[in-house]
Amino acid sequence: MDSTSRPEGGDSAVAETQHLFAPINLRGLALKNRVGISPMCQYSSPDGFATDWHLVHLGSRAVGGAGLVIAEATAVTADGRITPYDLGVWTDRHVEPLARVARFIHDQGTAAGIQLAHAGRKASTHRPWEGGKPLTAAEGAWPVVGPSPIPFAPDYPTPRALDEEGIRGVVGAFRAAAERVVVAGFDLIEIHAAHGYLLHSFLSPLSNRRDDRYGGSLENRMRLVLEVVGAVRDVVSRTMPLSVRISATDWAEGGWDIGQSVVLARELARREVDLIDCSSGGLLPGVRIPLKPGYQVAFAEQIRREAGIATAAVGLITDPGQADAIIREGRADVVLLARASLRYPYWPLHAARALGQDIAWPPQYARAQS
Repeated sequence: MDSTSRPEGGDSAVAETQHLFAPINLRGLALKNRVGISPMCQYSSPDGFATDWHLVHLGSRAVGGAGLVIAEATAVTADGRITPYDLGVWTDRHVEPLARVARFIHDQGTAAGIQLAHAGRKASTHRPWEGGKPLTAAEGAWPVVGPSPIPFAPDYPTPRALDEEGIRGVVGAFRAAAERVVVAGFDLIEIHAAHGYLLHSFLSPLSNRRDDRYGGSLENRMRLVLEVVGAVRDVVSRTMPLSVRISATDWAEGGWDIGQSVVLARELARREVDLIDCSSGGLLPGVRIPLKPGYQVAFAEQIRREAGIATAAVGLITDPGQADAIIREGRADVVLLARASLRYPYWPLHAARALGQDIAWPPQYARAQS
C-alpha cells in the first residue's frame, strides 16, 4: 500500500480545523462535507446498464462518508462510449438500474451526482486492462466523430467531422440524458468537457480546425459546450446544481490553456453552472505532465479567483492535511478523490478522525470507530 494515500495521521497543524468537513451548498443542494468521489470509469456495463458492481462501488464510497459521489462518465449516445462496456443513459431502459444506485447513495446521507459524456474521437476502444487500443471491425468497432478529421493518435481512426445537424444531435442527446438522470433521482449533473473527449476536442485549437461558427475563435470553440450546458439547464430544476469538468490545460504549446479556461468558466457561470471540476490533459498522447501531489490544484485556485465560481480540486490528493489545507486556504471549494478512494473506500471517516472532526459513522460499523 502507498502510505501517502493512507487517511491516518493528518497534519497536527490543522487538527482543529473543520473546513474539509464543513457543509457547503451548491445551488439547492446541501453537501454534508467537502469530500467528493470523482467519476471513475469502471468499464463494467453490458449495453450501458448499471449493475451490482456500480451499486457496490458507488455505494461503498457513500458508506465511507463522502458528501458527494459522482457516477462515472455516462454515455449520452451508444457511439459516444469509450468502450463497449461504458455506463450509458441513451435509452429510458437505463433509468431504473441507475435509480437503484442513487437511492442507496441517498440512504447514506450522501448526494448522488452523475457525469454525462460523449467520447468523440476517443470512442470505440478496448478496456484499459485489455490494452486500450481501438477496436477493429471484426471486434465491433463503430465510427467515431469529432470537430475535425484529426485522429487522437496515429493508430486511432480518423473521426468524421460533425456537421451542424450532427452537432444539434449531440446537444439533443445531452438534453435527453439529463432528463433521464433527473428521473433516476440524481442530485447533481456534471458535463464532461475534459480529457480529450468530444466537448474538449471542440475547445482545443489542436483538435478543432473548423472554419465555421464552431471553430476558429475562442468564442466559436466554446459554442458547443455552452449549447450543451444551456440544453441541460433548460430541462432540470432551477435548484439542481450543474458541474462541468474541464481540462484546464492540454499541457501542449498552442493548445487549450488556463487563460482560456478562465474565460470559459466565466461564461459557464453566466449560464448557471455552479462548479468547475478542474482536471487537465487527455487531448494528446505522450505529453509531459508534471505529476506531483496536488499538481492541478493551482488551476482550481486560479479559476475560483478569476472567474468567481466554485471549483473542485482533483489529482494526487491523498492526505487529510493536504485536502483540508486546500479548502482552508481557499484554493477550492470541494476536493474530489479518485485513486485514493479506490485504495480506501472509507477515507473520509478516517480523515475526519485524523483532523479531529467528529462525523457520524454508519451504525453498522460503529464497533470499528474506536
